[in-house]
Amino acid sequence: MQATGTQLAKQSARDAAVIREASLAVGEQQYLTFQLGDEMFAIGILSIREIIEYGLVTEVPMTPPFIRGVINLRGAVVPVLDLAVRFGKKGRDSTKRTCIVIVEIETDKGNHEMGVVVDAVNEVLEISHADIEAPPEFGARIRSDFIKGMGKINGKFVIILDANRVLSVDEVAVIANMGRMEAQSASD
Repeated sequence: MQATGTQLAKQSARDAAVIREASLAVGEQQYLTFQLGDEMFAIGILSIREIIEYGLVTEVPMTPPFIRGVINLRGAVVPVLDLAVRFGKKGRDSTKRTCIVIVEIETDKGNHEMGVVVDAVNEVLEISHADIEAPPEFGARIRSDFIKGMGKINGKFVIILDANRVLSVDEVAVIANMGRMEAQSASD
């Protein structure tokens, strides 16, 4: 019995996924590195959909300060977060190097795209698993759950972020609702 084209395509896709997973488990993974102020951060390249020039962002009333607004990305409404403000730092004015990195995150309800404002995109780097250390323990007052690991590159550290936690749709929604409730109670 011969396999159909559809069966071969499915098998090929499964084989490619198995090979990709195996190579990630033993080798290196690629990360997009970017700047927020003087700090270098990274997100796994498999979560990155695209990088766009910082442009027209429509503000949404009564949202937390770290939500810059939304953009129209080929007909889809994509929320845009200011990552520096999300991390408790002061927001900055945009420059020529400011970009929006479109990141795909996984949730219980499927995949979602979100934009994050970064000061500058650096490069894509391969970091071996041997050069990634576990996130440090800071104690109960500092959130380290955003950090997937600390990558060592040329004697310096790059903070590798867990995109699904930094951009958690559920957490962003809860914070946005709290902001709306605070604004509503202030106006009453």
